[in-house]
Amino acid sequence: MPTPIHDPDVQQLSTISYNIQSDYQCEEDDIWQDSPFAWIRQRPSRQRGKIGEQLVARWIATKGLTVTKSPDSDADLIIEGKRVEIKFSTLWKSGVYTFQQIRDQNYSIIVCLGISPFDASGWAIPKKEIMEHATPQHSGATGTDTKWLSVSPGLEPEWLRPWGGNLSCMYKALLELCSVPDPATNEGEINGR
Repeated sequence: MPTPIHDPDVQQLSTISYNIQSDYQCEEDDIWQDSPFAWIRQRPSRQRGKIGEQLVARWIATKGLTVTKSPDSDADLIIEGKRVEIKFSTLWKSGVYTFQQIRDQNYSIIVCLGISPFDASGWAIPKKEIMEHATPQHSGATGTDTKWLSVSPGLEPEWLRPWGGNLSCMYKALLELCSVPDPATNEGEINGR
């Protein structure tokens, strides 16, 4: 709970601060007004990655899949026995999601979750596919190359389409990659693949 301001000069200064705040909000912030995800953008980038992991883990668990934390830093989660890396992005001002720091580590699936003010997109991608198609970013501290993937929601490249788009399609791709029938429908084959 914030401490009440007792000094009249500080009270006056805080009122002025509140009144000029809107002068410094960019248009991008306006699209996030009243969004249930707006608070995430206020967190430092390291925390945003952790929040993305939690969102994916809890959402997947609500679908009935087994999700645990990875025992090492080469993957973020273990979903139905498969090692899964999570990448998270909020919508950039340019209208794209940018999933960064994609590394060739010990995981078999990468889940990219993108959050817009009132929507979400996601892809569950085999490691081989992401490593082949992501763009080189830079060499990291360990000398390993990192990559990134920029995606315009609804305008994803052809190679990415089988792996998601909306959350329902991402979930179906994840089920297939984990070789798990949908617990909600008991279907064995998904998308005819």
